[in-house]
Amino acid sequence: MRIGELSRRTGVAVPTIKYYVREGLLPAGRLTSPNQADYDETHERRLRLVRGLLEVGGLSVAAVREVLAAVEDADRPVHKVLGSAHESLTPPHAAEPAELAGAREAVAALVARRGWRTAPDGPAGEALAGALATMRGLGHGAFEEVLDVYADACERIATADLAYVGRAADVERLVEGVVVGTVIGDAVLSAMRRMAHTDASSRIYGSGDR
Repeated sequence: MRIGELSRRTGVAVPTIKYYVREGLLPAGRLTSPNQADYDETHERRLRLVRGLLEVGGLSVAAVREVLAAVEDADRPVHKVLGSAHESLTPPHAAEPAELAGAREAVAALVARRGWRTAPDGPAGEALAGALATMRGLGHGAFEEVLDVYADACERIATADLAYVGRAADVERLVEGVVVGTVIGDAVLSAMRRMAHTDASSRIYGSGDR
């Protein structure tokens, strides 16, 4: 297909498609003349993935490039691809050192208590510590009392995520599923949590409003 048809199929403007090609997010089409290139279904699939990571997942162009590089590395284990996706989602924290030290201890204790096979000082652990440190600074350190309730839910979600990914028929689809489930799945989880908050608030406080 020509780039115009690729644009129509995906809803991505032609100049944006060309930008993605220049940035290395989308492979170039097969040249049929100096000014013409052909694209196929693999380009369409990749373009939809890129758009999802950018617009729904909220990743930067640089982060998407890194995640796609991990996806395309045939020698990289799926577990490592998952790590790359996690790192792309982890923002830096700006907590005060004193608060952060205590929060890191809380994260380490959580990991030990749950028996999780993850580093408490890894990117996700540091992100959690930063969030908890901010809560402490705002006078909500008691929020840490519900971390195990959160952990129960997250363990079930993680198991469901990987069970879904495991349905993939080939390694390429499996790896892509890991990235989509991690990045876009965060947006799904956040939206569903807000919906559940609305429902719980209605039930607990009895307003009945939506």
